[in-house]
Amino acid sequence: MSRYDSRSGDPTSYRDRKSDSGFGVTGYGGSARSSSSKKDYDGAESPRKFDLDGLTPFEKNFYVESPEVERMSEKEVEDYRQRREITIEGRDVPKPIKSFRDTGFPEYVLEEVTKAGFVEPTPIQAQGWPMALKGRDLIGIAETGSGKTLAYLLPAIVHVNAQPILSPGDGPIVLVLAPTRELAVQIQQEATKFGSSSKIKSTCIYGGVPKGPQVRDLQRGVEIVIATPGRLIDMIESHHTNLRRVTYLVLDEADRMLDMGFDPQIRKIVSQIRPDRQTLYWSATWPKEVEQLARQFLYNPYKVIIGSPDLKANHAIRQIVDIITENQKYNKLVKLLEDIMDGSRILIFMDTKKGCDQITRQLRMDGWPALSIHGDKSQAERDWVLSEFKAGKSPIMTATDVAARGLDVKDVKFVINYDFPGSLEDYVHRIGRTGRAGAKGTAYTFFTAANARFAKELIALLEEAGQKVSPELAAMGRGAPPPPSGHGGFRDRGRGYGGGRPWN
Repeated sequence: MSRYDSRSGDPTSYRDRKSDSGFGVTGYGGSARSSSSKKDYDGAESPRKFDLDGLTPFEKNFYVESPEVERMSEKEVEDYRQRREITIEGRDVPKPIKSFRDTGFPEYVLEEVTKAGFVEPTPIQAQGWPMALKGRDLIGIAETGSGKTLAYLLPAIVHVNAQPILSPGDGPIVLVLAPTRELAVQIQQEATKFGSSSKIKSTCIYGGVPKGPQVRDLQRGVEIVIATPGRLIDMIESHHTNLRRVTYLVLDEADRMLDMGFDPQIRKIVSQIRPDRQTLYWSATWPKEVEQLARQFLYNPYKVIIGSPDLKANHAIRQIVDIITENQKYNKLVKLLEDIMDGSRILIFMDTKKGCDQITRQLRMDGWPALSIHGDKSQAERDWVLSEFKAGKSPIMTATDVAARGLDVKDVKFVINYDFPGSLEDYVHRIGRTGRAGAKGTAYTFFTAANARFAKELIALLEEAGQKVSPELAAMGRGAPPPPSGHGGFRDRGRGYGGGRPWN
């Protein structure tokens, strides 16, 4: 029996549950430490100095180094991290693992991993699993599609299995906060797949759908809750759940949550969680605001960065940037679709919901099989559009940035930035919808005079990824005005699949 399988033993062996006193509706006070000094970040006074009276003690360090990992020399560890582009910070960082067996995960979890077809841990899993299993706070910086969901979910399952079972009225043990409904649903699908064998129940809490089924799940008791911040606060304030049992907190895509203005909601939620919890903080980028929030919520964390901490694009994606005017965009889009349309999935990004609907309507009138997805659509409609796109029935989908993060659609062959996004980070995330899991992809971008301020950074991004920079873009990067007619289309870029529209 695995060392993590204590849950399958005698339930009476768990510590007696203490009174719920100490869990005021006003939260725990000191859980969001406000100083941003380095001392507070990695050498802060222990959260145990805060008032923990009345809180049930809990276990969070489950890691036992396997003999194989123990035998790794410092040189081998350094070479492995270098080869897999793993950068680490923090005290007493555990060695990375090389195989799933090295984690000591329970057999039933390893069976699910094998069933899912995974051959070896991804870099974020190799280093992140030992860190998370040690019970310390963790900052993980890795791009979407790096395997980070399992990097925090499998240790979460181990964590749940070591805690006293839920009593009536208890809230979850694990809380995962995510920025969008789509990402929350995808996380829950993984939680269900890997948690079902140990009878761990999970539910997904998000807005845009009736509350009834979500309320029933919460009242029945679930160990894992995956939630968007707004709906979770609604559920807490309506007394449908509480965060008194949460000892394992995950903030997924923290940078995106801050971009979407969730900072106040996150603070409100975290203030309701005991300060000695374990917190795992995931982000694809590391801007100042994300770092500041981490300083306030985490105590003595490990930090693991996969790849360069500098912003860079996936090298498997071919990037083509075309300098045009606003008025030329739609005609350019149609010409591009005529060149590349072969039944593959094509994702087109717009800046606004209105623009999304207008372009989709125009495309459909012109005979193209397009649907749109954005925040104003009902959840049912968004689910239907996604299923049509995934099935290939409608291979063209227009989207606002709500779909840019966490959208896991396999085989998106082309991404088109009809409107350039408001930041280079969003550009990287948008084009990252293609070229996933080792596949190749192509990203086309319409770049106008209004986007000129991004030219220099975009050129650096393209050059780092070994992409060609057009003379027009290079000139804009030097501060020259853009050409008035938008030279150079996509038709002569050597990517044609024959003209004509197969869905006329």
